[in-house]
Amino acid sequence: MKPSLFIAAAAAALIATPALADRAPNAQERAAVEKVLRANGFVSWEEVELDDDGPRWEVDDARGKDNVRWDIKIDPKTMKIVKRERDD
Repeated sequence: MKPSLFIAAAAAALIATPALADRAPNAQERAAVEKVLRANGFVSWEEVELDDDGPRWEVDDARGKDNVRWDIKIDPKTMKIVKRERDD
């Protein structure tokens, strides 16, 4: 294959490949994430999305009974919280 043809084919493959992007959970995934949050004392939260750079479930503004806000990351394989960061 000629180098220019190879480069054109590689470029076309990259363009045709969908970009990795964060996504919202489906109903089953959302239920699993919410179960983890409730088991760890959280009573409300905002956005939940799967970050492909990990991958990790990211939960924005999870609140405990004391109303302190946290950003939470959950491992999708183990469904364990791997990071809690206070969101002041």
